[in-house]
Amino acid sequence: MTVGSGVIAGVSVSHRTADLDAIESAGRVDRDDVVRSLLTTPGVTEAFALRTCNRVEAYVVADAPETGRAALDRLFGERAVDATTTLDVPVDARRELSHEESLRHLMRVACGLESLVVGEDQILGQLRDAYLDARSLGSVGPVLEDALMKAVHVGERARTETAINEGAVSLGSAAARVAGEELDLSRATALVVGAGEMGSLAARAFAKRADRLLVANRTVDRAEYVARTLDVEAGAVGLKALPAAVAEADVVVTATGADRHVLDGDVLRGAGETLVIDIAQPRDVDPAVDALSTVTVYDLDALQSVTDETTEQREAAAREVEAMIDREFDNLLSQYKRKRADEVIAAMYEGAEGMKHREVKRARSRLEASDGPDLTEEQYDILDSLADALVGQLLAAPTKSLRDAAEKDDWSTINTAIQLFDPHNDRPVGGEDGRPAIPEGVTVDDIPEPVREGMPPAVLEQLSDD
Repeated sequence: MTVGSGVIAGVSVSHRTADLDAIESAGRVDRDDVVRSLLTTPGVTEAFALRTCNRVEAYVVADAPETGRAALDRLFGERAVDATTTLDVPVDARRELSHEESLRHLMRVACGLESLVVGEDQILGQLRDAYLDARSLGSVGPVLEDALMKAVHVGERARTETAINEGAVSLGSAAARVAGEELDLSRATALVVGAGEMGSLAARAFAKRADRLLVANRTVDRAEYVARTLDVEAGAVGLKALPAAVAEADVVVTATGADRHVLDGDVLRGAGETLVIDIAQPRDVDPAVDALSTVTVYDLDALQSVTDETTEQREAAAREVEAMIDREFDNLLSQYKRKRADEVIAAMYEGAEGMKHREVKRARSRLEASDGPDLTEEQYDILDSLADALVGQLLAAPTKSLRDAAEKDDWSTINTAIQLFDPHNDRPVGGEDGRPAIPEGVTVDDIPEPVREGMPPAVLEQLSDD
C-alpha cells in the first residue's frame, strides 16, 4: 500500500435489512475467524468484525475501494467455492458501506442509534470488546484505530451528555424494570420464552440484571444463538422442556409469536412462587393462570405506561446525538486528511534528506580530490547548513500545497506527490548525471499545479525535455 492510502469498506447485516435467519447465517462463523479470513485477501491491510444478537458487521481497509468490497462480497456472498468461509447472506440483507458511510455508521452503532432499542448501553461494550480482540489479532492499523476510537469516544459522550440511555423504551427492558421492582434479580433465574426479535430484546435486558438466564424456543438452535450472545450464564431449551425450565425460574417472560397459549395452569401450577410477564401479542399466557395464588402475571397493558414515559425523552436525545455525530464526523475526516498529508510530507522530506546527504557527500569528495586548499570542518558544516536551507526552502511551497490539497480532498495531487517523493520505492532518487530520477512516463503536464509550483526548476526542465 502506498504512503497515505487506505480506504475503509464495510458491510452490515442487521435488523434494519435482514430477518433473523440471515443474521444467524452471517453470524455462524466466529468473529475472530471472520477477521482472519478477511486479512488473507491480497490488498487488505486491516480488518474488524462486530457480532451481536441483531447485527453482524465487518470492515476492511484496503488499497482501493473495490479491493475491500471484493473481500467482503467474497466472505458474505451467496455463492463461493469454499462454503466453510462463506456466510451465504442474500444481497438484499446486506448494507454496503463506503469509507465515509462506515465512519458515520460506526459512530451511530456506538451511540445506540442503530439498535432495536434506541440508546441501549450493551452495544458500546460489545463494540469495545470487539475492538480489543481485533487489536490482539494485529488486525487494527492506523485507519481503523482512529475510526473505532472515535466511535467509542462518541458513544461514551452520548451517554454522559444526553438522556439517550435513560428510562425503558422496549417491552423487554420494561419487563426487566418491573421484575426488578418485584424481585432481587441479582439472585434470580430468568426464563425468556421466544427467541425472535422481542424475545432477544427481553433476554438482553434481563442479562444485565439476572444471575442466570434460560432461553426457550420451538427451534433450539435459535435459542442457543441468542444465549451465546448474552453477557451472563445462559442456557437454551426447546418448548418440550418448558415445564422443567419454568420450575427453575423465578421470573418468566413470554414473547413468542404463537397463535395459542404457551403457558397454562398445568405448566405453572407446580412451579412455586413465579412472576410471569407476558409481552406477546396475542397473549402467550392462559388467562386462567390468574387464579393461581403462587403466580403473579403482568400483561402488555401493565407495561405500556413504563415505555411511554421515556419514548419522547429518548427521541429528543437522539436528535442531540445526531448533531454530536455530525460534528465528530467532520473532525474525524479532518484528522484523516491531516494524517495523509503529513505522511506524504514526511516521505517527501525523507527522500529529499537522502538526496541531500548523497549530494553533500559527493561534493565533499570532489573538494577533497581537487588541487585547491583543504576545507576546514567549519567550512564543511557551512556546506551542510547550505544544503539544509535549500531543502527547507524548496519544500516549503509543496508542503503547504499538500496540506491544502488534503483539506480539499485533492487526492490526485497527493498521489502524484507520493510517486515523486516516496523514498521507499525501487527507483533511484538521483540519476547518473546527477539529475533527479523521474518516475517513468511522468511529464510536466501530469504534475498538478500545487506541486509544480514548489518543484525545483531543474526537475521541471527535465520533465519538459522528457
